[in-house]
Amino acid sequence: MQLSVIILNYNVRYFLELCLQSVEAAIKDFEAEIIVVDNNSHDDSCKMVKANFPNVKLIENKENLGFSKGNNIGVKLAKGEFVCILNPDTVVGENTFKTLLSFAKMQDNVGIVGCKLIDGNGIFLPESKRNVPITKIAIQKALGNDAHYYANHLNENEIGETDVFVGAFMLLKKTVYNEVKGFDEDYFMYGEDIDLSYKIKKAGYKSYYYGKTSVIHYKGESTLKDKTYAKRFYGAMQIFYKKHFKNNWCFDALVFLGIQFAQWFGKTNSTKILNFKNYALVSNNNQEAVIKILSKPVDVVLDISKIKNNTQVIFDANYISYQTIIDEMETSEKNKNLSFKILPKNANFILGSHSSKSRGEVIRF
Repeated sequence: MQLSVIILNYNVRYFLELCLQSVEAAIKDFEAEIIVVDNNSHDDSCKMVKANFPNVKLIENKENLGFSKGNNIGVKLAKGEFVCILNPDTVVGENTFKTLLSFAKMQDNVGIVGCKLIDGNGIFLPESKRNVPITKIAIQKALGNDAHYYANHLNENEIGETDVFVGAFMLLKKTVYNEVKGFDEDYFMYGEDIDLSYKIKKAGYKSYYYGKTSVIHYKGESTLKDKTYAKRFYGAMQIFYKKHFKNNWCFDALVFLGIQFAQWFGKTNSTKILNFKNYALVSNNNQEAVIKILSKPVDVVLDISKIKNNTQVIFDANYISYQTIIDEMETSEKNKNLSFKILPKNANFILGSHSSKSRGEVIRF
């Protein structure tokens, strides 16, 4: 088997359904498997997987075991030569895995292969490629200077060696994953992707950023940026430095101040619902359910380039491929103030996000 896709889920049922649809479309032409590890979700995620995706291997944990342990459980069961660690709030194109697997197999001593991540508005996410956050870089980042935190030696569309990738999308050989003992379970959430990337670098492997393939990462849906996030993130960074670098009193002080600041001033980002003048459904069929739920006039179009400014665009995945949706979002005119949602195949909901820093919006029919 070529590939095992590992998806760790926690309470993002609708985003998981869209993700699984896109992954199934992307692996239909070669031998691969999908493993969903659910960390004791309180929604009906598991029920949905069983009903809609009978070929998916589902592991139902009885408690929230965290990111590291949950993914390690999935990888342990994986049969593929390669594994892909994938967030449930992502959408992949039909060519994503074929392209990246082909690239990975041509590299000598390959570690992780990452790709270009875009948010729900088609905007590049700079954490797609990062440098190892040595103490100096981390301090600069904490002070608001991220010039060296991100791997800016490559532009967003290039291909080249990069050291650190985000856990939303990591493609690597299972043997490499096992050699470095996978995700460190001392991390509950955050920092484990930096740790894994760094362990693979120290083991002598070369990791690559492949900027010619893009994946949607809604990002804000599964990780809200509030004081709890800040406390866990800074705590994870402390674990990382204790494991890989000498203790640094200056960084420890910044970590302490960062946590205190977040506790004093941190606020959970709420869903931001914008009011648009126009609504457009990209489809070859008049979807009455969409028009009814929005209670607004909806233009049914085939060509996104003809869509007016200030429009909420809804892509009908019954008509348009996920690869085309990603391409259209990424290449859309950013000055037209467009926002995007997706209607999955045979689904009774649409979803999307206008910001990478807050929850996405799910509208059920």
